[in-house]
Formats: sequence, C-alpha cells, structure tokens
Amino acid sequence: MITVLVQFKLPQLLTRDEAREIFSTTAPKYREIHGLIRKYYVLSKDGGTAGGVYLWASQQDAERLYTDEWRDFIRDKYGAEPSVTYFESPVVVDNLAGGIITDA
Repeated sequence: MITVLVQFKLPQLLTRDEAREIFSTTAPKYREIHGLIRKYYVLSKDGGTAGGVYLWASQQDAERLYTDEWRDFIRDKYGAEPSVTYFESPVVVDNLAGGIITDA
C-alpha cells in the first residue's frame, strides 16, 4: 500500500468551518476512484496549509490521480501549487474496523 501526503499553502487563511464546506464539495469525486482506500482532508491548526492524506492500494493507482489536470484543479480551487509525497505503508492499524492490514 502507498500513503500519499498532499500539501499546499493557502493564499488566505481558512477556518475549520470554511474548510469543511469547501472539502465537502469535492469529497464525492473521490468515492469511485480505483485503488483509493481512504482519503483524509487536512487543515493546519493556523488555517494556512491544507491538503490530504490518501491511502492507496498501489503507487500505480495513486499516480493515475496526480496528473497535470489534477494539479490544475488544485491551483484553480485553492490558489496554490500542491506538493505530493509518496510513502510505503506496509502495515496499517484500523481501530475503527478493528483490524490490522498488511500489503502482503
């Protein structure tokens, strides 16, 4: 599994309520993306940085999302250039589902 951290500096600070409203408008588009296991929208405590943490079945699945078109969408929506960092995730603890997932 692959975890991807996406971050971007916002041109103006967002409150938690503003972020929730904005993120809620884009969340449905991630429901049917092949290979995406989970996505967390994130906002820094000071409201100056936003992004997402994505858990993917594979890096190939992840790379299909982070295209030039996707980067254009982020720039248009948030006014910022996203950074994308990939991490290996060989083990995930899921307390909500009550299990441990491995990539074996």
